[in-house]
Amino acid sequence: MIYFDNNATTQIDPEVLQLMLPYLQDQYGNPSSAYSFGKRAAKAVSTAREQVAALLRCETSEIIFTSCGTESDNSAIQSALLLDPDRKHLVTSKVEHSAIIKQAEALARRGYEVTWLDVDSDGLIDLDDLERVIREDTAIVSLMWANNETGTVFPIEEAAEICRSKGTLFHTDAVQAVGKIDIDLRRVPLNFLSLSGHKLHAPKGIAALYVNRRTRFTPYLIGGGQENKRRGGTENTASIVALGKAAELASSALQEENSRVKALRDRFEKGLLETVPSIQVNGHRAHRLPNTSSLAVEGIDSEGMLMLLDQRGICCSAGSACTAGSLEPSHVLKAMGYSNERARGSLRFSFSRFNSETEVAQALQIIPNAVEKLRSMNRGFLAA
Repeated sequence: MIYFDNNATTQIDPEVLQLMLPYLQDQYGNPSSAYSFGKRAAKAVSTAREQVAALLRCETSEIIFTSCGTESDNSAIQSALLLDPDRKHLVTSKVEHSAIIKQAEALARRGYEVTWLDVDSDGLIDLDDLERVIREDTAIVSLMWANNETGTVFPIEEAAEICRSKGTLFHTDAVQAVGKIDIDLRRVPLNFLSLSGHKLHAPKGIAALYVNRRTRFTPYLIGGGQENKRRGGTENTASIVALGKAAELASSALQEENSRVKALRDRFEKGLLETVPSIQVNGHRAHRLPNTSSLAVEGIDSEGMLMLLDQRGICCSAGSACTAGSLEPSHVLKAMGYSNERARGSLRFSFSRFNSETEVAQALQIIPNAVEKLRSMNRGFLAA
């Protein structure tokens, strides 16, 4: 199998797996327990918090462990809304992950007003638009750091500064960005940041929410007072330990992400552009994640292409894994002004440090043949 769908999920790093196993076996104590067996688990959770904070360059007290990126996103927005019930306005973009879009739509049905920022054909927002739409009753602005489909990176530092200057809370869904690009929260005036473990070689079911120490926070999950009373529920010790180790490894692998992984992506993309007629790159060619390539292939449908590639041992996607199976074209590509045909003929390939040049070479032999086969099938269907 050639796995080129790392924006959907990643394999667990063997070092991460080995470190978490004792907490699934012998070290199963509850971190909230008063005896030494539980305190050993609490110490492991504390170490993991330090590792995640080190990756983001923030304080350990600013990290809250959650179950997933969706929970982190929802927690940030709900806290902002509860801070001032008179603020009924939210700002986000048309290309966000469904964790933000679906929540904003649900809030709109409850009487909140949502401003949806447009993007250009490269998938970028206009900062002047952002500055113009923020109002006195804006509760929060939520913008993704990097798009999960195209890899396009938003100007988050500038957006955060605009929100700070207007006294508006700012949240970024950085699920795709963390571990792939350098993030330094000492110089970015964020209030909230979401990340997810399974995007950086930790297991599924563990994530974190950064809450700036100067930001008031209301818990989304209320229970036994874990996470310094900011997120109820017994700590998932093994997975928290795994996320901490994955964060440590991601920090040391940042240079590799931006050199070797990027070189793999570029070689793959260049090879397809040279061998497959009528193919285009979706999104900004420069301002994007080093591992992501979204390609529009004329004359195919992505569903058929995914089936052909799956039969040939290649895993990729048509867009977000959270919207797989939808009959609608990608909302991200549509927001960028692309036609239904281009959106439905687009594929996303996303790489990691576990991919190799051999895999890229094999894929460059397989994919052009699969494209030609599907195009000939479609031509025959139309002719009939």
